[in-house]
Amino acid sequence: MGRALRADAERSVRVILEAAERVLAADPGATLEQIAEAAGVARTTVHRRFANRQALLEALTESAERQLAEAIEEARPDTAPPLVALHRVTANVLRVKGAWSFALGHPAAQACTTGTVWAGVNARCLELFGRAQREGLFHPDADLEWTRQVYYALIGEALHDARGRDPESLAALVADTLLHGVGQRPGAV
Repeated sequence: MGRALRADAERSVRVILEAAERVLAADPGATLEQIAEAAGVARTTVHRRFANRQALLEALTESAERQLAEAIEEARPDTAPPLVALHRVTANVLRVKGAWSFALGHPAAQACTTGTVWAGVNARCLELFGRAQREGLFHPDADLEWTRQVYYALIGEALHDARGRDPESLAALVADTLLHGVGQRPGAV
């Protein structure tokens, strides 16, 4: 979608993408007609905005990835104190990934991605972890690539088994587990 859309067309695309996320999360094989029905728009409106199912998946993935990148930047990972940035990034990522689980995690949607956004997300994470390490939040010998992988796994588990927790409390749990593990802390009884 190279050219700018009118406000009503933009709204229509947003409604279709939100419906597509809900419908495809429940049934990855859902048709454009089912998505149109869930969006409350005519089938022709979906076809006017998206030439085919692949175009819709690409737009869905692009939108979700853009929101993920924006959520990370909103946390100010370059300027906020590393512990604050870690918590904010984690909570923001949990919100976006929770809202766009199909677009950010399903293989059909992931086939549409170029990987550019993910490379940027990985780089931003490593930059934040580097700051955290320099400021003593992580051990000086910690392997930051390994730490990033563990962090992503913790986020995945938090999304998978949220147990009704909000993103803020999940972010605190993820950060605490990443920073302190689950072993008994020295001096604790």
